[in-house]
Amino acid sequence: MTVSSRRHPVIDAVAIGRNEGARLVRCLDSLDAARLRHVVYVDSGSTDNSIAEAAARGAIVVRLDLSRPFTAARARNAGAEALPQGADAPDFIQFIDGDCTLEPGWIAHAAAFLCDTSQAAVACGRLREVAPEASVYNRLMDHEWNTPVGQTRACGGIALFRAACFRSAGGFNPALIAGEEPELCLRLRQAGWQIWRLDAEMARHDAAMYRFGQWWRRARRGGYAYALGAALHGTGPERHNVAPIRRALIWGLALPLLAILGAVLIHPLFLAAFLAWPLQILRLWRRDGDGTRAVFLTLGKIPEALGVMEYALRRLRGDNARLIEYK
Repeated sequence: MTVSSRRHPVIDAVAIGRNEGARLVRCLDSLDAARLRHVVYVDSGSTDNSIAEAAARGAIVVRLDLSRPFTAARARNAGAEALPQGADAPDFIQFIDGDCTLEPGWIAHAAAFLCDTSQAAVACGRLREVAPEASVYNRLMDHEWNTPVGQTRACGGIALFRAACFRSAGGFNPALIAGEEPELCLRLRQAGWQIWRLDAEMARHDAAMYRFGQWWRRARRGGYAYALGAALHGTGPERHNVAPIRRALIWGLALPLLAILGAVLIHPLFLAAFLAWPLQILRLWRRDGDGTRAVFLTLGKIPEALGVMEYALRRLRGDNARLIEYK
């Protein structure tokens, strides 16, 4: 029997987290309200009452082995592996992070879409920040989540996956400290599947990002993830992550080096190269109509470039990647 011929597809969920506190409680309660068959909670070394709260709500609790490097990709894979296999395997798996809550009606809407769209492997919707007005960084993330509706190239970590597609692709790449979702979506699309962003409310995310240092570390992690993803697929037809790496290195590394070294070694007029930054900010401001976002998009190329360089140095030394956390 195909999924599309079932009246009620079997849907399970995997939530991941560490020390999320009340946010995890809200996350699990939102999953409980969705009336899913099974909910797996994967914990990555919490020291609060996360495990007890999950168990009290009937979730299947998986404690991640912390003797191995932790990544969100590895946690999500562990959650999927804890779900029934074979004939009892779910049709769809909803992945969600412990700092998110699922919107009412999302599961029914997304599941109906996947049942009716046989080539779709993943459905995601509108992810919103709980408090975008609380900080400029929260507002920037809320804008980041507002991706175009329709068939797309990638989803984020909160999405409904066709379980058979997820397993046939081998799940998320556990070596990626970030950017594991676009990398998996790339492999799914290469196998002939589609990724869709639906015009529907999906979940609320609580970034709780209030400090410049948090934003900086997240941007640096993004650069590192770009480099790692490009190392895996950058030479393929899509040139995965090559363009964002090029932008980061030009604006965040080459330009300041040209200005500073040129001024020191040749002539102070080389400092005029820094004028390219405000010109870029003005260009982005005119394009998007958001001056604050234009400033941070331009400034963010510096930590992104540092993340790219960090990956290159670690690869030369043969070091393993370490999770770059911003919370």
